[in-house]
Amino acid sequence: MTAHWIDIAADGFSGYLSLPPTGRGPGIVLIQEIWGVNEHIRAVADQYAQDGYVVLAPDLFWRLERRVDLAYDEAGSARARQLLQTVDGAQAAADVAAAVDVLRARPEVSGRVATLGYCFGGQMAFRAAALAQADAAVCYYGGGIAANLSLAPRVTMPILLHHAGLDSLIPPDAVAAIKAAFADHGDAVFLDYPGVGHGFNCWGRPSYAQKAAALAHGLTLEFLSQHL
Repeated sequence: MTAHWIDIAADGFSGYLSLPPTGRGPGIVLIQEIWGVNEHIRAVADQYAQDGYVVLAPDLFWRLERRVDLAYDEAGSARARQLLQTVDGAQAAADVAAAVDVLRARPEVSGRVATLGYCFGGQMAFRAAALAQADAAVCYYGGGIAANLSLAPRVTMPILLHHAGLDSLIPPDAVAAIKAAFADHGDAVFLDYPGVGHGFNCWGRPSYAQKAAALAHGLTLEFLSQHL
């Protein structure tokens, strides 16, 4: 497995590219949380690369601050929240779509391409899916999806949505609204994880839940193996 940063566009938009041991495979555009393409997100990219995927994690805050790499401490989280309040969500989703195009065109990508994101990145995976750029989408506890359900009819590819049972940021009524919006989508899969909170996949946060994270990773791999 090898990894390095690449240019996605000539104007400074870049991303962390992680290649599988074979050097080739289907593609994943892996979308960051609000802490940027930090150590955790790079480790997740490497994890999926070890699973055989060509993974590109785009730097979505690049117009505000390039290559944001924040810790999960008080100062890092405060800066992350500032960036979230400032970033243009529609523009960031368009950047994800551009990253999908760039990844799909790379010689290392031998199959289809999915978007996969966490929290803010989960929302971006959903919104980019509405732009019909990827072949599949995976959203881990996508904060803000419920506020953008007008886009749901435009999400026509297979989509997997993970939700935490004790998520204070995505309450049960929001999850119910998302499920209702996808009621007629034949390839929408919802997986719920009781007893865990928002951010359960991130080992750098207090909300990390190892069993739920491992289960979700395995189910995500099953979903991706079916659709990529």
